[in-house]
Amino acid sequence: MALFFDQEWFDAKLKETGRTRDEVASALRLSRAQVDEIWKDQRELAHHEVSALAQLLAASPAEIANKAGVSTPVPSSSPAPGIAGDSAVMAKLDEMNARLERIERAVADLQSLILATRSS
Repeated sequence: MALFFDQEWFDAKLKETGRTRDEVASALRLSRAQVDEIWKDQRELAHHEVSALAQLLAASPAEIANKAGVSTPVPSSSPAPGIAGDSAVMAKLDEMNARLERIERAVADLQSLILATRSS
């Protein structure tokens, strides 16, 4: 396992796959400056970023984590959001949306009660 981010290895993988750091930024949903921080070993990769980078660079998540430095998490075998786990993510979003709608109704009810007591 690499002690620090192996910039040379990642640059070679980018060249091999015909990718750029700008494409890495887009795939990881980060700014180019944040990607440059990763390359300078000033920012750690999160497990979902390891998975996305593995897919982009045609490498295994374990290999990406190994070359990204000692504290980089190796993602589990479960798919990263947006790759094959969309149904689980969508189910969670539906659940959260329903909860938000209930909260919004409760707030509206409370506002109505407050306004009713003020006008009395």
